[in-house]
Amino acid sequence: MATAAFPDNSTDIDADSVRRLIDHAILKPELSRSDVDAQLDEAAAYRVFSVCVRPGDVLHAVERLQGTGVGVGTVIGFPHGTTSTAAKVAESLQALADGAFELDMVQDIGAAKSGDWQRVEQDVHAVVDAAGDTVVKVILETAYLSDDEIVAASRAAVAGGAAFVKTSTGFAGGGATAEHIRLMRETVGPDTGVKASGGVRGLDTLIEMVHAGASRIGTSASARILDEVAHRSATGAASDRGDDASSY
Repeated sequence: MATAAFPDNSTDIDADSVRRLIDHAILKPELSRSDVDAQLDEAAAYRVFSVCVRPGDVLHAVERLQGTGVGVGTVIGFPHGTTSTAAKVAESLQALADGAFELDMVQDIGAAKSGDWQRVEQDVHAVVDAAGDTVVKVILETAYLSDDEIVAASRAAVAGGAAFVKTSTGFAGGGATAEHIRLMRETVGPDTGVKASGGVRGLDTLIEMVHAGASRIGTSASARILDEVAHRSATGAASDRGDDASSY
């Protein structure tokens, strides 16, 4: 499931390759319905792989994006993973009934910090079992974890049946780092996806994450990134990163 590394020269990157990586995040709690609609329309216009929306927005997003080819995913146990396993399962089943095609669940961060990896694995397994054939990604929230905990959390997610491990919700400080992506990729191997999210707000950062081993990117800056791809392809020019790690 690992993606091939992009060329070192970012002017050679194909826009379709970037689009296929992007889960466009529409998760901020203050977004109104009109805000959500504007971002759904932007995701459709830029033809990204999918959107990741708040659970209550899934049905609406599915209806609005029908026929666009853009998938609709959502989050489970968001943003801290502290809800019970039963609640996560119920939330997952509702999301699937509403039309979600992928689920990004937050691991039980408290259990992870306690070293209770059996509990983490069982929590993941319950959601994976409820999801059936639906892709489940497990958000580790790496900003809260040591390197050893990232390794253990990645292993617990894979043991629980997750298809991806993911860095961040975007609501903890720090966001994704290339070092954490490399560590996660080394831990899970080539057959499990690794999703970088949190602070990926420019093409340079996206490239860095892919080179480190990311196979999917979560970002709310999809338009900016794809506009950068088009600009660099047209002019051969690299622009400043200008990333904001405080945003998803």
